[in-house]
Amino acid sequence: MFRSCGFATGMFVLMWGVTFLYVDKLVLFEPPVDDPGIRGMLDKEQVAAETRPVLDPSDWAAFSLMSIGSVAMLYAVALPKKPSGG
Repeated sequence: MFRSCGFATGMFVLMWGVTFLYVDKLVLFEPPVDDPGIRGMLDKEQVAAETRPVLDPSDWAAFSLMSIGSVAMLYAVALPKKPSGG
């Protein structure tokens, strides 16, 4: 079970990295409560007479997520299998 959870988590992170390759910024629909943001990635932007939060990841974020996801998937595949016996 640990192998499948690790593989699925790695695939999720890898797919977010691939998504960040093609997307410049994400405009969120509902504005959250005022908070400082996630280390400068979450910003406010004026869209059609209202302020919406915008997620603008750095250029290196896509490659970092893809490498972390790939390593997690490889680690999950390389884990030893449980001995099947009884």
